[in-house]
Amino acid sequence: MTDLRELRAGLRAAVRGEVDFGTTARALTTMDASNYRRVPLGVVAPRDADDVAAALSVCRTYGVPVVPRGGGTSIAGQATGTGVVLDFTRHMNRLLSLDPQARTAVVQPGLVLDRLQEAAAPHGLRFGPDPSTHSRCTLGGMIGNNSCGSHSVAWGTTADSVRHLSVVTPRGERLPLGQAWAGAPAGLRELAEGELARLRTGFPELPRRISGYALDALLPEKGADVARSFCGSEGTLGVLTEAVVDLVRAPCARALAVLAYADEAGAAEAAAGLLEHGPLTVEGMAADLVPSAVDLPRGGAWLFVETGGDTEAEARARAQAIVRAADVLDALVVTDPARQRTLWRIREDASGTATRMTDGTEAWPGWEDCAVPPARLGAYLRDFRSLLADHGLRGAPYGHFGDGCIHVRIDFDLLTGPGIARFRRFSEELAGLVVAHGGSLSGEHGDGQARAELLPRMYGPDMVALFERVKGVWDPDDLLNPGMLVRPAPLDTNLRFSVLPSKPVDVVFGYPSDGGDFSAAVRRCVGVAKCRTTSVSGPAVMCPSFRATGEEEHSTRGRARLLHEMLAGELVTDGWRSTEVRDALDLCLSCKGCRSDCPVGVDMATYKAEFLHHHYAGRRRPAAHYAMGRLPVWLGWVARTRSAGLVNGLASVGPLARVAKRLGGIAGEREIPRVAGETFTRWWRGRRSAVPSGDGDGDRAGSGSGIGSGAGDLVVLWPDTFTEHLSPSVGQAAVRVLEAAGLRVALPPTLRPDGRPVGDGRSRSAARLLTARRGRVCCGLTYISTGQLDHARAVLRRTLDLMEPVLATDAPVVVLEPSCAAALRTDAPELLHDDPRAAQLAARVRTFAETLEQYAPDWTPPNLNRPVTGQTHCHQHAVLGDTADRGLRAAAGLTGELSGGCCGLAGNFGFEKGHYEVSTACAEDQLLPAVREAPDGAVVLADGFSCRTQLEQLAGVRSRHLAEVLAEALENE
Repeated sequence: MTDLRELRAGLRAAVRGEVDFGTTARALTTMDASNYRRVPLGVVAPRDADDVAAALSVCRTYGVPVVPRGGGTSIAGQATGTGVVLDFTRHMNRLLSLDPQARTAVVQPGLVLDRLQEAAAPHGLRFGPDPSTHSRCTLGGMIGNNSCGSHSVAWGTTADSVRHLSVVTPRGERLPLGQAWAGAPAGLRELAEGELARLRTGFPELPRRISGYALDALLPEKGADVARSFCGSEGTLGVLTEAVVDLVRAPCARALAVLAYADEAGAAEAAAGLLEHGPLTVEGMAADLVPSAVDLPRGGAWLFVETGGDTEAEARARAQAIVRAADVLDALVVTDPARQRTLWRIREDASGTATRMTDGTEAWPGWEDCAVPPARLGAYLRDFRSLLADHGLRGAPYGHFGDGCIHVRIDFDLLTGPGIARFRRFSEELAGLVVAHGGSLSGEHGDGQARAELLPRMYGPDMVALFERVKGVWDPDDLLNPGMLVRPAPLDTNLRFSVLPSKPVDVVFGYPSDGGDFSAAVRRCVGVAKCRTTSVSGPAVMCPSFRATGEEEHSTRGRARLLHEMLAGELVTDGWRSTEVRDALDLCLSCKGCRSDCPVGVDMATYKAEFLHHHYAGRRRPAAHYAMGRLPVWLGWVARTRSAGLVNGLASVGPLARVAKRLGGIAGEREIPRVAGETFTRWWRGRRSAVPSGDGDGDRAGSGSGIGSGAGDLVVLWPDTFTEHLSPSVGQAAVRVLEAAGLRVALPPTLRPDGRPVGDGRSRSAARLLTARRGRVCCGLTYISTGQLDHARAVLRRTLDLMEPVLATDAPVVVLEPSCAAALRTDAPELLHDDPRAAQLAARVRTFAETLEQYAPDWTPPNLNRPVTGQTHCHQHAVLGDTADRGLRAAAGLTGELSGGCCGLAGNFGFEKGHYEVSTACAEDQLLPAVREAPDGAVVLADGFSCRTQLEQLAGVRSRHLAEVLAEALENE
């Protein structure tokens, strides 16, 4: 048995990079994007090839397996292992050189593909293969899997772009791999030359034949290319430390032809016939993978065919020629790059969206990427659908139709014995079907554990035995990634779901999309790692903390992995009390970006609130939870005692402010926001004091501001905590604009009768009003974000009691603060899943722009004719949407786009002690650069109080809510 202390000490003495045998590091690498899970002993982040050789030497001494790992997005299990994981993403992640004339680049294995593409683009070059995970997959992982991507019909697989490889063998030998047997380990040439007949006849001729070792690359007529034969070996032969790769000339212009067919079989049968036109891509997908086909031409399945040219006209002409040659129901040709990106995003997100059937049922990889000859794809798909039906399974095929490669997630039951047995039977039968069509078990993602057991069905036992002999030449000690490709573990073992609780975990949120099962919610993360992107474009948000730190544990995937291990209880053994999970969640901004940007809809903000609720149950919480989590209480006291001036004065005294911040768990670098001298509702009452009772202040449940009058133009303006106490000018501006648009504004009732409402909620009883209790509506946001869910539920129930008269009308509820609107629309019904009133209130919530769009459609806002800058609120992007806001800005002559990302303050997050550095890094990601680069005279928009505060404190910039901008324009007309 391995002595872990000695192994760890040996590695730390030999390796200059990090050696981490801690729970968090191990938990983060138990899984890749497959169905499989293995618990490693530790993780090493080598700094260079010397570190790699040293780590291999120590592990060989102790007989410990080694698994090279890049972005961890492998889908067959080959990036998991029980020994030491080599993480190349931390240090060995550089582009070493780029030669535009030779069209080559020298890369390290941890370099993310998009970084290479960005460096090559100014020279009109690119790396040909481009998997859908291009924003986070690494070159080392691509070489290990022989990855392809959507442009393989034009530029081939990764092996086609590899020129030389620098490899360290398990016994520490440095080999420069290339053609003419360059770098071949001792014995490889003799072995291959003794099997030439088998190498010439034993491999199917396919554009996407990835399964097994590429031993046919060693044939003399193919240049005896050792580097090419190494591609696709899945880390089982040697450890890559450097690669020289070829680049291709990128077309100056592109056009995208979207061809519509009645069904996927029709699209598949048409794909092969389009290849003669020289397209760059021929990608296919069916309607069951498209959330909304509104942007696509009419049909049930589509081919995405990209063409290139020196000019836009040339690219368009080639695309139109393909449309004319294709027998289609409908077609669309797009040359606008932004619209092309939108359409491509539909296809790229399929690897995530495919993990859910249309009815919400989970679906899994396992038969993710079989490939057949392109001319046989239509027939194969029909047989594949028939086999699914025979086993009572469902799946949504999509993928690289031009290469005959199909991706699919299938609704296997991998939680029960009978379901797993059916998974095995189906796998065995499908392997036979693929082989019968002349195909490859893997067409892109490799064999790993998912398919290696079935390689004898494709190659026969003699060829598989040859694979084992080749493995022995390279790795005689079986040190590298054992159990992959040769002598594999059974495909139905090591399943990552087997360690999860068999019964639902007792939780507070309802998790309606996951059947109320927290384990199912955590299982949503399948590891495609879209959250690990280091840059985002457009309105995207996820994952700001990862972009700030670059650490896996601060990505959505990393946190989901830790929650998975918490539920498993093997590595993380203290459940909800886990400090590892707590620390990983600590830097989650609760921005909710993952709720919309994650292809599978992981909602880490909700998971964080759930965890904090259980973690601190019955225990003392951090000071910030009391100071900021209960902000509505403290601000309410200030308002009742009319002590805003005193509070602001004390906060302006340096020593007192420092003490207050230290006691409240607030970052010392932060300024305490000023409390308004007059609350919004006090301003409202003063403004309405001259109005006769019955059209007044909203104090009475069911009367006051006209609630229940049946007027169609009535809107109820929600006085959220931030608008009420910190930014009343926003509420005042909103009232002016809403009234100018012809709407009648009321505030929610503030009297809550002790009994249930009478009749339909509109009736009043003098006795009941005499015993009513005064209160204020609140969305519970600050309690939710700090995990004080019992308080949140109590606050929301009191709010629903107050809102019953409103719910008895048709009036919309206008919420100015995006985070509060998001809390009411999603968190409230998920927290109070047992109270139908929460869903009723959620359905009434409207943003400021939505209210004007839906209830004052004929109103014309003032024309400002000015550019805008700023940021779309992260909760607005993730939960509410900004279509109405875009329309309102356009109607007001406010031009330009707002940036994406998160401001970094994110409610309590950026104020908490220890978060300032990450908070400012998030602001520097998109918001602050956008404001600095804005044209002169630009209006700085920020609808969220946090966003406005961040801009003021970090940049000295005054930003405004859209309502304030419009109100000022009205006054100046």
